[in-house]
Amino acid sequence: MKLLNIFKAFAKEESGAVTVDFVVLTAAIVGLGIIVISTLQPAIEDTATAIADDMANATEIGRTN
Repeated sequence: MKLLNIFKAFAKEESGAVTVDFVVLTAAIVGLGIIVISTLQPAIEDTATAIADDMANATEIGRTN
């Protein structure tokens, strides 16, 4: 009978539930961040390459003048 009471008390305990909620929410936020970064990465790389090319061309134009 005492073991049954221990299990009932454990089932009613809610102190760890908040921790589990925060872990799940944090994992969801990290997952969404990874999805956003992986979606935007090709566009960011293309833009960075275009900027680098423009800067290289501007430097070459400055040297010829």
